[in-house]
Order: sequence, then structure tokens, then C-alpha cells
Amino acid sequence: MSWGTELWDQFDNLDKHTQWGIDFLERYAKFVKERLDVEQNYAKQLRNLVKKYCPKRSKDEEPRFTSCLSFYSILNELNDYAGQREVVAEEMAHRVYGELMRYSQDLKAERKHHLQECRKAQQHLDQCWKQMDNSKRKFERECKEAEKSQIGYDRLDNDINATKSEVEKAKAQFYLRTHMADESKNEYAAQLQNFNAEQWKHFNNSIPHIFKNLQDMDERRTVKLGETYRSFAEAERRVIPIISKCLEGMVSAAKAVDERRDSALVVESFKSGFEPPGDFPFEDFSQNLSRTGSDGTISNTPKGDRDREKDGAPGPRSDPKHPMSRTKNKLWLFGKKPKAPSLEDFSHLPPEQRRKRLQQRIDELNKELQKEMDQRDALNKMKDVYEKNPQMGDPSSLQPKISETICNMEKLRSEIHKNETWLSEVEGKQSSRGDRRHSADNHHHAPQGRESPEGSYTDDTSQEHHTPHHRAGPPKPGPPNPDPHEFDDEFDDDDPLPVIGHCKALYSFDGQNEGTLVMAEDEVLYIIEEDKGDGWTRARKQSGEEGYVPTSYVEITMEKNSKGAVTYI
Repeated sequence: MSWGTELWDQFDNLDKHTQWGIDFLERYAKFVKERLDVEQNYAKQLRNLVKKYCPKRSKDEEPRFTSCLSFYSILNELNDYAGQREVVAEEMAHRVYGELMRYSQDLKAERKHHLQECRKAQQHLDQCWKQMDNSKRKFERECKEAEKSQIGYDRLDNDINATKSEVEKAKAQFYLRTHMADESKNEYAAQLQNFNAEQWKHFNNSIPHIFKNLQDMDERRTVKLGETYRSFAEAERRVIPIISKCLEGMVSAAKAVDERRDSALVVESFKSGFEPPGDFPFEDFSQNLSRTGSDGTISNTPKGDRDREKDGAPGPRSDPKHPMSRTKNKLWLFGKKPKAPSLEDFSHLPPEQRRKRLQQRIDELNKELQKEMDQRDALNKMKDVYEKNPQMGDPSSLQPKISETICNMEKLRSEIHKNETWLSEVEGKQSSRGDRRHSADNHHHAPQGRESPEGSYTDDTSQEHHTPHHRAGPPKPGPPNPDPHEFDDEFDDDDPLPVIGHCKALYSFDGQNEGTLVMAEDEVLYIIEEDKGDGWTRARKQSGEEGYVPTSYVEITMEKNSKGAVTYI
């Protein structure tokens, strides 16, 4: 239906309706703006959330557990999801909000133009009506004046007392007024005809055309709203495939969680290589008591010790500083972990962890060495090119860089050799410790063996009855250089280091260097710290004196499952 024919007299209502249409369009644009602000804030909050929970450590320090890796994958997918929300906001801003605001401005200008045309047409019609009305009023006045002059003329003409000149004058006035009335009549007829023509043109041509333009404008506004509704939905639907991939990635990350692999990584990460602590030896403090069978007391001496007492052999002497007497803060499995300084050779770490760190460092150094070698080869090739084509460059300008690269390669090779030496030492120690532990187990369970006064086991039954002959010892290692901070935690509570084994002196040692311990040949000592690779073992005498002795001078027997073994958590 056409507005021009059906609503020819509803200009004011059409004016209000078109204004309402533009206001509604701008209201929808405001809704889209607030919606895209919500999307932008949502995406920003998601990104901040991801940033908050993303790891801030280096990749080397990142946990390798599948649960952690899956969580980080979920964070990455969520970050991509936030990016898609930003894409939605950008699409809404560009394709919907921006388009609506530009179209609103165009609608306002077009509506203003059409309304101005309508007002001009109405003004022209009003002017034509005014002219017609003026001519009508003039015609009415002239007719009344003509009637008055006719009445005056008739009165004088019938009056016998009136002079002839008065009658002629009234007659002339009557003729004049009649003529003016006829002219006003013709002018009124012309103006009326013109007004009717303009009014027909106004209501049949001008107003329908203008209202048709307003109708087209309003329909285009409605179509534009429908298009932006569709664009609004398309902005969401366009990112659904990518969002689905993000969600699928989260589901895949959840499926990648492997509890068995995580458990294996825990073992790999924290395995120390030590054996679990063993049983404490029985310490008999009643050796100095005189007991007889008639005093009615029951001896608490273990059966093995009573048998040796019957044979005349002395019983084991208790260590006054054995860790059993003072174990405060030494059960490291559930207590305090000893502090260890970070050393270049990782000797502060347990064997297994030390081996892993050394292997990791060797791999990194090999990668750096390969880079230097590649750089050297590239420089040599460039030097050859310069020698063949001097115009391309001076070959001697590359020599300092080549020399520097070669120097770096030598340094890296030296570092690799040093770390490989440490690695071989660790692997050799682990192998030898396993052999010694196996040997100690065999001695412990041998039927012909017997316990020495210090608690070690030996198969040599002549040790207590024959004076050992003195032998020349092997070369002494360099002086021990213990880290001054290595035992800070142990000495905080004045507790002695735990006993982890025993050793027998194969040779005498004078202990002239500071920190060393004097020992006689065949003397039995307590081991409180293993050799860390420098050739020295820390030991304690039965008197409580502690110090270092050459590892090559003693025969070491480690206690299986020693309580003093350090357990690293």
C-alpha cells in the first residue's frame, strides 16, 4: 500500500513515525555497542585469567606431568577461545554497529530532505489559497460597495428635489463600483481556478511523491535492520567451528591425562638412588654391670653377645654418639631436609639426580658445540669465497671471528670432557656401591662370620689373635676441601651425623692436614659421609673424634638400609 494515496492527510503522523524509526535503529545500534563491549570485556578477562594461571617459570623448570601439561593445553585453548570472542566483537563493531551508525546519519539527512520538500509544497499551496482568499474578500467588498452606490443612485433618481448633477454624480459612482466589482469577480475566479489546480497537483502529485520517498526510506531502514540482525548472528556463527576446535582441544587435553605416566615421572624426578634406611643395631649399655645367676635378674644381653662372652670375646662397644641416642631432626623422610650448596658437579644431589643433571648439561653443551661448529664451517666457507673473489670482502677480516669460534669450541669440549668425567664417576660409584652392598649382604649372612667389636662383619677369624703386619699405603689424595656450608643444617641442633657404615684401616695414616683424622692400621672407624669423588671419606672414631681419611686407605662396609642414609624429598 502506498502512503501517498492512503495517508495523504497524515503528514504529522508520518513525521513522527519516521523519527521513531531512526530512533529505534539507533537504539539497536546502542544495544550492539553494549553487546560488543561485553564480548571485549569477556575476552579481556579470559586473557587475564589465562595469564594469571600460565606458568611464569622457564621451560626447564616446568613440570612434565600429564595433568599439568593438559592444564596448560586447556589454558592455550582458552586463550584461543578468548581470541575468537575478540573476533566476534570486531565483527559486530565493523559489520553491525559501524554500519548502523553510518546508515543512521544517511537516514537523518534523507528524512530531513523529504520533510523539507513536503513543507515547501504545503507552503506553496497555502500561498495559493491565501491569494485566492484575498481576491475573494476583495470581490465581496467590491460587490457590497456596488450595492451601496446603486441604492444611493436609485434614491436620488426618485427624489424630485435632487438636482440633475447630483443624480449624474450618483449614477457615475454606481457605474464605477459595478465595474470594479466585475474586475474583482474575474480576479477571484482566476485565483480560485489557480488554487484548485495547485491543490489537485499538491494532493495528487507532490504529496504522493514525497510520501512515497518517505515510505521507501522507511522500508530500506527496515531491510537494513534485518540485514544487521543477520550479521549479528553471523558474527557468532562464523567463529563456531574454531570455538568447537578449541573445545575439542580441551577434551583431548583431558583425555591425555595419564596417571601412570605421572607416577613414573614422580619416580624419575625424585629418585635418589639410595637404599631405604635399615634397622638400628642393638646397643647394650649393661656391659659394665656385674651380673650373677643368683641375683635373680634376667640378663638383657642378646643371645649372640652372651655366647661371645662365654667364649671370652668382648661384646660390642656402644657408640656414645650413635644417632640412636640423638635422632632429633635426622629422620629426613618426614623431617628437615639437609641444606646442600649448589655445586658445579652437582655433588650435593643424590646419585640418580646428579646423573640426570650431568647428562642434561652434557646434552646442552653438545648442542652449543654443534652450533659453534656450524658457525665455524660457515665462516670458513665465507673466507674461501672472499679468497676466490676479493671484491666481495677481505678474508682476513673473518679470522678474529674464526679464532673466537675455535676458542669457544675448545672451551665447550673441555666442559664436556669434565662433565663426562663426573658422569662416569657417578655411574661407576653407583655400580661399585651396588657391588659393595651385595658383598656386605653376603658377609652379613655368612654362617662362619662373626661380629667385630665395632659391629662390622668379617670372615677373618685371626684378626683378634694376631698382630697385623704393617703395609705401605697407596699414594695419598690431595687434602680434603669440604664445603664450609655443607653441614650448616646438621650443626644447627648439635646432632652428630648418622653412621652409614664401617671401615677398617688397611694402612696407618698420620693425619697431618687440617680436618684429617689419625688412624692406625686395622683400626675400625664409623663412616658418616661417603667419598664425594675427591678421594676422602669422612669417618668418626669410637672416641667421637671426626675427620677425613683417604678412601684408598680403608676397606669400607656400608650398612644395608642404614638409618642414617639421607633420603631426599
